[in-house]
Amino acid sequence: MSGNITTAIKETRAFLGRLKGDEEGMAFIEFGFALPIFMALGFTGVEVAGLAIANMRVNQIAMTVADNLSRAKQSVPLGLPQLREVDINDALLGARIQGGGSLEILEKGRIVVSSLQRNASGLQTITWQRCKGKLNAPSSYGAQGATQPSSGTSGFQGMGAGSNRVQAEANSAIIFAEVSYDYKPVFGDWVLGKIRLRREAAFYVRDDRDLTQIYNPSPTASASTCNKLDSTF
Repeated sequence: MSGNITTAIKETRAFLGRLKGDEEGMAFIEFGFALPIFMALGFTGVEVAGLAIANMRVNQIAMTVADNLSRAKQSVPLGLPQLREVDINDALLGARIQGGGSLEILEKGRIVVSSLQRNASGLQTITWQRCKGKLNAPSSYGAQGATQPSSGTSGFQGMGAGSNRVQAEANSAIIFAEVSYDYKPVFGDWVLGKIRLRREAAFYVRDDRDLTQIYNPSPTASASTCNKLDSTF
């Protein structure tokens, strides 16, 4: 009996010695430990790249909408060129086309475009405002009719945050576009979480244009007012 026990102990020691010196499976073990780290880095890299591209596209849409509406006008005989509801709708429709099917800017986002002007008292005011998109994201600076207080520095003072605030000059207008967009991650919210992108752009109105109102001559177009959360024209 004692001989069998001694033999078993010797065989166990020999097996443990061989196991200690066996390095054939080391690479697989190291790979198993490293794989989750590399996968996490890869997923994060893809998400960051996708987010950067989406942010760039949202910024381009904001700039395009503001730029196009600062140029848009319809010439009329014996009068200043006019901005029409159909011109605004065309600019917003162009934003949807620019975003393409992958971005779905009007399904997952919202575009708010405002005309910042001075009123008869010389105060900054949002003369008109139009919106399009299903996302509930109103303007950060107020609705149509928001007006600068007659005194003090509180309340509506223009559009834009901090040092980027803009104010219209007399007899001119600034077209200010705000685009909000709920980014849909490639691999889900567990990598970067839920992210809402928001970009702004502002352009002075080019040349002379009737700034008193938005015109809607026959055949009339449906106004993209801001009381609707829709993506249809």
